[in-house]
Amino acid sequence: MTEIVITAKTVDEAIELALKELDAERAEVEIDVVSRGKAGILGIGSEPAKVRAVLLDAPSDIVTTTTEVLDKVVSLLGVDVVTSLTNAEKEDLGGPAFDIEGDDAGLLIGRRGETLKSLQFLVKYMVSQRLGVNANLQVDVEGYQERRNQALANMARRVAQRVLDSGNPISLEPMPANERRIVHLTLADHAHVTTESAGSGVARQVVVHPK
Repeated sequence: MTEIVITAKTVDEAIELALKELDAERAEVEIDVVSRGKAGILGIGSEPAKVRAVLLDAPSDIVTTTTEVLDKVVSLLGVDVVTSLTNAEKEDLGGPAFDIEGDDAGLLIGRRGETLKSLQFLVKYMVSQRLGVNANLQVDVEGYQERRNQALANMARRVAQRVLDSGNPISLEPMPANERRIVHLTLADHAHVTTESAGSGVARQVVVHPK
């Protein structure tokens, strides 16, 4: 397995340089964004972007297909972005994870991540149709979903402490299934609280109970 670290002015440029250095396609390389860098003021205090690139021995069908589908979708959307594979087999996902970087990346997130959720659904549906299986995969934009997941996990732990202190159950705000799953997983092994989903449709929410 070949691994290199590349620095450049932007993450996009660093990814392209890494692919060129490894003489590989995007579906063949895992990209870890070590630092997104910063522009500084008038060049003062600027820092380059840095990525770690790992050449895969043999990308799976789902990795190859998702890469093709993502390229097609972003091309049709006409946005200035670069897609990359961040994890060929994410353990808690059971499939690959991809990230989108670039000047127009913010357009793909939308209010509270709504556009990103739609993009995720579309890509997963298209890949599943092509492969004839229920494809597990994640599409993120500049780490937005990872940051959101971490924020949800931190919030779940804070709420668990409040439930423990008060002895009363607490209902969280309604959230989609993938976000409720983060809360459930975060508190699954908690010694003093338990969780359940309540309500229906868009009003479905997680309730944290004392044990």
